[in-house]
Amino acid sequence: MGYIRKREEELTCYQESSPLLSVTDFGNDFVCVYGIDPGMPERVKKYRERGYVVHLMNGIAWGGFDDYMSGKWDGRTHYDEMQRSRDGSVTGEFVHASGYMVPTVSFADYLTEKLKVAVDAGVEAIHVEEPEFLNDGGYSEAFKREFKLFYHEDWVPPHESVDAHYRAARLKAWLYRRAIERVSQSLREYAMVKYNRVLRFYVPTHSLLNYSQWKVMSPEGTLTDVPSLDGYKAQVWMGTSREANVYKGVYKERTFETAFLEYGVMQELVRGTGRTMWFDNDPIEDRPDYTWESYRQNYIETLMGSLLQPKINRFQICPWPRRIFSGDAKYPKGRPEAVPIPEDYRTFLMNVFQMLGAFGTEDYEYLHKTPAIGVFLSDTAMFQRSFPDDVLAKRGLYAPVGKIKLLASENYIPGREQALASGDRLTFIESLAFPQFYGLALPLLKGGFPVRPVQLENITRYPSYLDDYDLLVLSYEFMKPQGADVNVALAKFVLDGGTLVYVGDGKDPFHKIRAWWNTGNLRDASALEHLLRLLGLKEDVPAGVYACGRGRFALLRDCPADYCVEVDREDAFASLVGKLTGEAPDTNYISLRRGEFIVSAVMDECKSEQPLTHTGLFADMLDNDFSVRTEKTIGPGEYAVLTDLTRVQGNPAVIGASIRVNELEATQEGFSLAGCGADCDARMRLRLPMPPKAVRCSVTPAEGESIARDVPIACKWDALSSTALFSFRNTAGVTRITGTF
Repeated sequence: MGYIRKREEELTCYQESSPLLSVTDFGNDFVCVYGIDPGMPERVKKYRERGYVVHLMNGIAWGGFDDYMSGKWDGRTHYDEMQRSRDGSVTGEFVHASGYMVPTVSFADYLTEKLKVAVDAGVEAIHVEEPEFLNDGGYSEAFKREFKLFYHEDWVPPHESVDAHYRAARLKAWLYRRAIERVSQSLREYAMVKYNRVLRFYVPTHSLLNYSQWKVMSPEGTLTDVPSLDGYKAQVWMGTSREANVYKGVYKERTFETAFLEYGVMQELVRGTGRTMWFDNDPIEDRPDYTWESYRQNYIETLMGSLLQPKINRFQICPWPRRIFSGDAKYPKGRPEAVPIPEDYRTFLMNVFQMLGAFGTEDYEYLHKTPAIGVFLSDTAMFQRSFPDDVLAKRGLYAPVGKIKLLASENYIPGREQALASGDRLTFIESLAFPQFYGLALPLLKGGFPVRPVQLENITRYPSYLDDYDLLVLSYEFMKPQGADVNVALAKFVLDGGTLVYVGDGKDPFHKIRAWWNTGNLRDASALEHLLRLLGLKEDVPAGVYACGRGRFALLRDCPADYCVEVDREDAFASLVGKLTGEAPDTNYISLRRGEFIVSAVMDECKSEQPLTHTGLFADMLDNDFSVRTEKTIGPGEYAVLTDLTRVQGNPAVIGASIRVNELEATQEGFSLAGCGADCDARMRLRLPMPPKAVRCSVTPAEGESIARDVPIACKWDALSSTALFSFRNTAGVTRITGTF
């Protein structure tokens, strides 16, 4: 793609509720102005005057809805529409003081009216973020009414049975799907009728993996069926990816691996739809008690997880830049050692922000032979992440889980690790470690397979959705197919020559919910039994590998969570997948070429502990000076983004930069560059026809007296790469660099 582009491409963005600041004037493509407060129209105007495309972003589940709650909006109070837990308390107050809403029709209409002011302000698009219904909710009077309207039955407390819990959870997700569809359709019509303008509509949302892990209901995959939706923003960042999981019996944070899987399922959400996806990255996170060193390391790990998804090249460079770069942003907050962002981290981030706009999606390949493996994940995984009272009363019927080693971490929350150590299987399965999924995904990812979480529902939406996969892994122990057509599609995949590995011991209590496999003419004990019949296998067939049509079906009658703890079972599972694909899971890295970039992550905890070495002519993009290297060695737990200088087109060309480059030209006499960016110690590496003899830099400030001022600039020539490194202090405004040959 290259560094020079038009802002209308909308490849990079950030969201912010404050006015534009010089320290956040990065020159990215667009800004999501956050909130519909009275000052919003002026903020929209100022960002647009500075050259940004402007969107509007607002919460849909929580926020400043006081005029609605109090009855000021329509004459009746709506306090009964707050999500409430079993004891009657408002859910989510620990996250948002106002709590979370049950998205009724009335609330959707209220939000539509409130958001019309953003359409009037001329924004290009509207984002409604985080449609979240919490697992503990489902007890408010509004939800009881919605339950009866949806199911044509009286509400049943979700804690009474697996069926009641599952049905309540399904409704929670559906209600936000309805709200998003109603709000988006109404606002798009309003924009067209009043302004003859097509308004775009997006949903920023956590990943399906994270919502399943954190026990939050959200529409996720079902939003694919909302025609008025243009796409999503994947709100994945270190705050989600630092959630600890268990691998080889060790409970700890695995930020890179979790991020890789989170971004992977979000990439799958739009694959084949033509919809837009931005990947979020956050240089810090919501918890303010970490050090800058911790933020930086975990930012790099989440960044790498996003860059290794080759079909997405749009990024939110940070969600709240003010809390990173403003003068009062000091961390770890509240401690004597709290300091502002270190200058080298500031420069590093400015470099990355600009680099994120330079990726493409078409020209890519893995630099090691790897099979295409998918692990299925369904929206229904969110629906059964905790067990109701009748199941918990039977804990003794379930074998205890193996011993788990607990590693202390910065993300320590008292009680969470101790619960895992109790040895109780049900506690382990419903814990935030989400072992039923990670038990299937981590052994393969740690073996060097770039595993993709596959959206189960999509296999019935798109006839060729599974064509890219060599092998697929499935379990109905932590999710359920929403229709028999899912099993029909899976059986066709196998019979036509595909390989499907199923893992499950059949002990999940949610097999007994009222569902398509045990109603009407079907009397199967589980959805697996129905799938086995379609494959021509008996319901009690023992574990093994079976030829079915032109394909293969492997059955492992294990609990997926056991693979997190019991190393022998995990190894046997990974080895079987290796045999079925013909590639052993014994690599410890994922390495991907994307155009001129090489993105590599070397993992720890793998069978191999060997470093990965790249040889060639590179610029090291995670080094502040974009250092030129002929060799780069990456050890376990290390990461690299390299620019292959032999693939960079053009001379002159931007190799790396801390500021946005809008123009770059060279003649026989010299070169000239124009750009813009925030206040920082800037770096820029350019390929030039020859070494510059004299260089001049000037900055015209964006605010105050608009007079260009010369800025000291240093130039260092590298003959091997025919590139020059420039170093200077940038100020928000217009930056010009000229040089003579």
